[in-house]
Order: sequence, then structure tokens, then C-alpha cells
Amino acid sequence: MMSVKLPKEQKDRLVTELQQYFDEEFSEPIGNLAAEQLLDFFIRQAGPHIYNQAVHDCRQFAMERFAAMEEEMCALEKTPPSKR
Repeated sequence: MMSVKLPKEQKDRLVTELQQYFDEEFSEPIGNLAAEQLLDFFIRQAGPHIYNQAVHDCRQFAMERFAAMEEEMCALEKTPPSKR
């Protein structure tokens, strides 16, 4: 299974947001290391589910677009003149 590797700037921002969340919602400060470990846990546990849902959504979107394109191409077809 592939692992998610966030760019350092993005991971640092998410760690800071986790720390702010804990402080605001629980009035409980959480250290940098604990927030980073919690983020890593969420990425490992929820990441595959979120990724799979995104792939499913993308597949559904693509199928709908292809169906619409097929309808549009069928509308472009010409009917040959009938023989009299």
C-alpha cells in the first residue's frame, strides 16, 4: 500500500491547525510532537478511505462526462439520404 507523504510546509500547517483545534475546542494544549503523531495516525487510518472515495468520485464524474460526450457525438451523426 502506498503511503501519503505531505510536503513539510503542508504538514507543519496541519500540525499547527490541530494544535489550535485542541486549544479552542478542548481548552487543552497539545504539543508539536503529539499533534504530528496524531496527524500521522489520521493519515494512516483515514487516508486510504478518503483516497478511495476521491477515486470513486472521479470515476463517477468521468463516466458521466463520457456519457454526455457520447450523446453529443451521436447527435452529430448524419442520416444518409434514403433511396427512392
